[in-house]
Amino acid sequence: MLANFLIGLREGLEASLIVGILVAYLVKSGNRQRLPLMWAGVAVAIVISLGFGALLSFTSANMSFRAQEAFGGFLSILAVCFVTWMVFWMKSAARGLKGELQGKLDKAIAIGGYGIVFAAFIAVVREGLETALFIWAAVNATGQTVGPLIGAALGIAVAVLLGYLIYRGAVKLNMAQFFKITGVLLIIVAAGVLAYGFHDLQEAGVLPGLNSALFDVSSIVPPSSWYGTLLKGVFNFSPRTTWLEAIVWVGYLVPVMALYLRPAKTITPAPRVPAATTTV
Repeated sequence: MLANFLIGLREGLEASLIVGILVAYLVKSGNRQRLPLMWAGVAVAIVISLGFGALLSFTSANMSFRAQEAFGGFLSILAVCFVTWMVFWMKSAARGLKGELQGKLDKAIAIGGYGIVFAAFIAVVREGLETALFIWAAVNATGQTVGPLIGAALGIAVAVLLGYLIYRGAVKLNMAQFFKITGVLLIIVAAGVLAYGFHDLQEAGVLPGLNSALFDVSSIVPPSSWYGTLLKGVFNFSPRTTWLEAIVWVGYLVPVMALYLRPAKTITPAPRVPAATTTV
């Protein structure tokens, strides 16, 4: 539940900030009358994102066990790829995001009403589809339904509230620090989702090694216990972990975290060479 709350909070706040930027720019540029068109684009993006999540659940529910495991495994790997790209993209593009969105909105205003709907739709639907896919993968990894979905819904609700308060100026957040911390936590969650995705592929018989366990602490950490459920929900920890799962977890977490926490390179300007003086 906590991991899904984090996913909903992070992705929801990104979408809320994007919407806030679009609203503020339309108001300040004298295009307040076009706000309903922007909200129409946002609404369509939300409906499509919810529909995508429902489609994933419906498709998986009508498959055989082996097909379900293979489907879940491949989609978990895809979700981790998207989330990893998103985390690094936000780290590099956060500073120029406002200007980029405003530039796109200027072009949309010039096109007309449908342009604004499309600009708002594109800005939000990417976050929505990523959120639906990653939440579905995380729910699939925990093997639960109600708790993770409640966590995700609470995270999105808090994100929307924070986005509104930030827009109104009632709350000041150090956004760079917020996205850095949540990025670190998301990478940890993604490592667990990725490892469980490979476990699904082992269950489906696509990959070998299902019976080659690195460790089995089920007697110490029963999966049904409260602490076993907590570890599963937050870190996707499996009391019985195969060699392949452990290798994938470490092989993803260590290099990705190192790259993410690596300080950005600063370009130092070249020293100015004084102009040559001529004497007559």
